[in-house]
Amino acid sequence: MSKIKLGVVGVGHIGKNHARIASELEGTEFTAIYDSNSAAATEMARQFKARAVGSLDEFAGLVDAATVATPTPTHYEIGKFLLGQGKHLLIEKPIAENTAHAKELADLARERGLVLQVGHVERFNPVLGALEKLLTRPRFIESHRLSPYPNRSTEIGVVLDLMIHDLEIILHLVRSPVKSVDAVGVPVLSRGEDIANARIRFENGCVANVTVSRISPEKMRKIRVFQENAYLSLDYQDQEGFIFRLARGEEEKSSLIKKLLSARESAIVSEFAGRKIVREPVEIEKGEPLKRELQSFIDCCRKGAEPKVSGYQATAALELAIEITRIIETQNA
Repeated sequence: MSKIKLGVVGVGHIGKNHARIASELEGTEFTAIYDSNSAAATEMARQFKARAVGSLDEFAGLVDAATVATPTPTHYEIGKFLLGQGKHLLIEKPIAENTAHAKELADLARERGLVLQVGHVERFNPVLGALEKLLTRPRFIESHRLSPYPNRSTEIGVVLDLMIHDLEIILHLVRSPVKSVDAVGVPVLSRGEDIANARIRFENGCVANVTVSRISPEKMRKIRVFQENAYLSLDYQDQEGFIFRLARGEEEKSSLIKKLLSARESAIVSEFAGRKIVREPVEIEKGEPLKRELQSFIDCCRKGAEPKVSGYQATAALELAIEITRIIETQNA
């Protein structure tokens, strides 16, 4: 089976990691790099044994598939051109600046029979896979995503920069139409909001409370999902998690307590309303989410399969993020 010729557009903060991984992926030949900064493209091409090119036309002639890791305002034009040239695409999130452009890209990919995957990388975090196996019906979701000021992606606010990751995941987990949204946000170092909180109510009764900040002294990427008889607490950053649930049966509890109390990290037992609650570690097979994401993209290109995060799913997350941004901007006007 012939290898897929893969190229990377944009080798800045995120794109240089695309280039590194593109040179390692199974079933691919890393053929081309295009960046408006020709020196950066040349250096990455030298390092990873690809070819630096001077235009998107030249780039398109060398690839079957491409990843696009350029600033958000450029996604639409680059994506439309490459899809028009018959190339499979992975575009970093957010897919575009507005939902009209996002939907146009998704429609174009469908019409041309091409893979369009969007870089919501947390969907490939092993933590999320573990969560999906244990999920029943989420009733309340709480997520926190905090980071120091990035000095990049400041052309968009923190909702489109960071919160959109959590919005896409929550839409995927809840699978119900949004009923209402409340949001607050404050600009501190940027023109757009740097810290924000949104409370989202869904028609099936689930509520999600989402907090993001890019002016935090610490990094945090966590999600907690509450469902009947249990809740899950997971850490995307450390790729670990715990499930809290009622212990099963009095005999099981008796032996379990002795075992758990002797194992510092395996579980903690507590009393709640006269019932035993057990904290157990979630089994997670660790791995690099971005590499998993790009390998999945190549596999979809080879098989003609639907990607985990399609253009339409990314458009839904973008639509919700734009609505939250609009609410914040209206309050701050």
